[in-house]
Amino acid sequence: MWESMPVVIIDDKTTSNNTLQLQLEFLGEKPEVYTSGSWHHDVNEASELLAVIVDTSNVATELEAILKSIHKFDHTIPVILLAENEKMLNSVEKMDPNISLQIVSQLIGKVSQQQWLNSLHLCQLCRSGNHATFNTGLSAEADVDQNKVTAKPLVGKSSSMQSVRQLIEQVAQSTANVLILGQSGTGKEIIAQNLHASSNRATQAFVPINCGAIPADLLESELFGHEKGAFTGAITARQGRFELAKGGTIFLDEIGDMPMPMQVKLLRVIQERVFERVGGSRTIKVDVRIIAATHRDLDKAVEDGLFREDLYYRLNVFPIEVPALNERAEDISLLINNFSERLQKAGMNRVRFSANALVSLTRHDWPGNVRELANLIERMSILYPEGIVDLAELPKKYKYDEGLMSTAQPKLAEASNPGSSKKSLRPIPEEGFNLKDYLVEVEKMYILQALDDCNWVVARAATKLEMRRTTLVEKMRKYEIHKQE
Repeated sequence: MWESMPVVIIDDKTTSNNTLQLQLEFLGEKPEVYTSGSWHHDVNEASELLAVIVDTSNVATELEAILKSIHKFDHTIPVILLAENEKMLNSVEKMDPNISLQIVSQLIGKVSQQQWLNSLHLCQLCRSGNHATFNTGLSAEADVDQNKVTAKPLVGKSSSMQSVRQLIEQVAQSTANVLILGQSGTGKEIIAQNLHASSNRATQAFVPINCGAIPADLLESELFGHEKGAFTGAITARQGRFELAKGGTIFLDEIGDMPMPMQVKLLRVIQERVFERVGGSRTIKVDVRIIAATHRDLDKAVEDGLFREDLYYRLNVFPIEVPALNERAEDISLLINNFSERLQKAGMNRVRFSANALVSLTRHDWPGNVRELANLIERMSILYPEGIVDLAELPKKYKYDEGLMSTAQPKLAEASNPGSSKKSLRPIPEEGFNLKDYLVEVEKMYILQALDDCNWVVARAATKLEMRRTTLVEKMRKYEIHKQE
């Protein structure tokens, strides 16, 4: 796992309640506060530092002397100067150019979070695009109770998401069937989980099943179970999803893809609350709350004779429409924070985004909705672990740079890595690390990026990656990479 590089704060008036330290910790950095006279004795390895921050209003030593000591210690360390006013930084212009070269950012007065992120991103560029070093310690594991479904939070402050929350509150305590409508990737199952968690059935089972992912000849057995010998391969009796959900909630995802013969049998269960297992004659009573979801237009499906009208009205007692992501762009930054936190809890790396990157992402259409955003965050966390993603780091598909100013690469980055590419090799830790696993993740991310850039035309993506089409197809099959709806 990659671990964020620490930043050093030089501050001679430091206290246990250091405001600057707390601000950087809030942004996800790991600040270490030292005095101007002893900092170089306390730092072990300069190459593992992201930056040195000098708070000019809180140092007893002359600024030029501090910068000379930093330059002497390591001339590649990026420096951020913090001052209450411009006068405090007047002396910088008169300094030795080799020393002032290390100053990548000068922040004056009250500094906003985005100003800090932009400055730290400049330091990241000076570290060959790295914002972290590899940690060979065991990754943290998510604390998950496999026997209990914990509803993920509904993230968003937009009016459309507030309406969804209100609808959930209104229907949660009733026994009415709920039909969740929305495009693929909008989070319909999360809505269902929250509805279940808010109901009086929350202590019982929540059983999901994707009706479109199971072959038609197996769907009846999955829903209602089967008796021993009911068909070839049925060597034992087996409970179906309805029995497993007894007293709780069953979530019928992609109900619009259910075959017509199964629609008839489902209608009977809804009306009479009874069913028989495949190959059995015993009638089983069932007490379950039914929540269904689909991305299809069921009204049109009914008109076209693809969905039973009576079943539609039985399911559509209380509809909840989930908004597409492009209809609630103001929620994107909150979703990014949420996904980043989830990655950390799962023992993976998180990632942060600059203001320019966030603006660019709000301009995207998001055909894959929240699922597409989650995939992008995970991809960026692999390519830029613990880092800050700016406009330049975004895949081409997500770059909408009109009216936005790209961050210029600091001169220190060019001086420290002459002739090198922007993103160089990761430093190899003394203890080593699993190169094979890391390269697999990187390969998957670049394949996804090439496919995105080429609108999922495999032949064009293969050409971009300089490989044969058949080779790319085989890798896509190996890594289970499929085109998003």
